[in-house]
Amino acid sequence: MTTLGAAALVTAGALLLAATACSTAVRGVGQDSPGPDGATTSPTTSPTTSEGVPPARRAPSVVVAEAPRRMTLPSGMEVPISAVGTTAAGLLAVPADVDRAGWWRGGDPFGSTLVAAHVDSRTQGLGPFAELLTVSPGASVRLGSGHLAQRFEVRSRRLVPQGSLVRETWLFDVSGERRLTLVTCAPPYDASRGGYQNLAVIIAVPVSPVERR
Repeated sequence: MTTLGAAALVTAGALLLAATACSTAVRGVGQDSPGPDGATTSPTTSPTTSEGVPPARRAPSVVVAEAPRRMTLPSGMEVPISAVGTTAAGLLAVPADVDRAGWWRGGDPFGSTLVAAHVDSRTQGLGPFAELLTVSPGASVRLGSGHLAQRFEVRSRRLVPQGSLVRETWLFDVSGERRLTLVTCAPPYDASRGGYQNLAVIIAVPVSPVERR
């Protein structure tokens, strides 16, 4: 898999299912508030600031980001997702199992969510991500976590030469519009040069709000 490089580690792409709001709201005395496990509690009193004003609390409509756990590809095939980092050599540690994808864990739920998987293996044959080599704009991809799900629509597919991605910051940049970036190896295959010579990069954008499961 491609080297991400030191610069990529500093500006790691977002790898959490996006939160849909970042606002807070002031809640009055006696109103229920979400507990740390998502349950609600009904305090008998409401803490106040030194000025006597109730402190700001997270609005109940705010969706807290969660790590992706599964993806449904355009064909309808579901692919489990594991959290991955990088190896000592700076390579993205994509799961060896071609039937499982890896999302690069970062620290920001905005910008690019990078999910990668091997296209095939000598022992397993073609993996689910092989269908992305011919995916067309408009195809639907669904990303799910433990309690959330969101639908994305493919907007583009392009080939990027294998190698360092330090200059390809758009793949993992936390800035810019929310997007899902899918990556897998792509032909030509040249064993004398280390294998597949390209990466297929698919960009999809959200076309539905985050849904609670």
